[in-house]
Amino acid sequence: MRKLLEDYKNGKIPLEKVLEEIRKLPYKDISYAKIDTHRNIRKGYPETIFCIGKSILQILGILENMLKNNTNILLTKADEKIYNAVRERYPEAIYNEIAKTIVFQREKLEPVGKILIITAGTSDIPVAEEAAVTIELMGCNVEKIYDVGAAGVHRLLDIMDKLMDASVVIVIAGMDGVLASIVGGLSDKPVIAVPTSIGYGASFKGIAPLLTMLNSCAEGVVVVNIDNGFGAGYFASMITRRINK
Repeated sequence: MRKLLEDYKNGKIPLEKVLEEIRKLPYKDISYAKIDTHRNIRKGYPETIFCIGKSILQILGILENMLKNNTNILLTKADEKIYNAVRERYPEAIYNEIAKTIVFQREKLEPVGKILIITAGTSDIPVAEEAAVTIELMGCNVEKIYDVGAAGVHRLLDIMDKLMDASVVIVIAGMDGVLASIVGGLSDKPVIAVPTSIGYGASFKGIAPLLTMLNSCAEGVVVVNIDNGFGAGYFASMITRRINK
């Protein structure tokens, strides 16, 4: 919008062109997707491309249109095949193999606050990395501490200073998911709990830790969906940037 108005003011484009572009601002319809081009103006962050269920051609088409209007773009749940196709057209794409994310970062925000991510086990790291990539792209500082689950709670007690120093704590756990309640009972910071699909059969691919976290008796614990590191990172960043304005 700013560029349109500046170009019109400087006589680079006619009024008709400005009006035509403004009509497209809320979203752009490309048949298989309606790209929310207005989201960056409305929310402060552009739309994220969720790759599962989309063909490579669809992902490339969405990406091509988003890059016209946004400086920073995040793709989640992207496997290596998707990344190779994206990189072939856009060599500047950055891939995190563990998080399964692709990032386009053309503008780096000055990082604020400190979001702490902790996992119950090593197997939860991919979800944690997705959260971390999201947080960094949204302009917040992040610290990661892995494998401090309830089976060895003394490991958690050793990082109490970090729990107290964080602006928000993200707790990622599979199996029984009890780590979120323990952290919520120890820390005075908002806790975002992320259940993961890691565990034996009775964890029901994340349903068991999800229910444990939803039934937490600790105050200040909220829960996102199973394996949703992106959602946790996004919400934590919204809180952190608001309290650091």
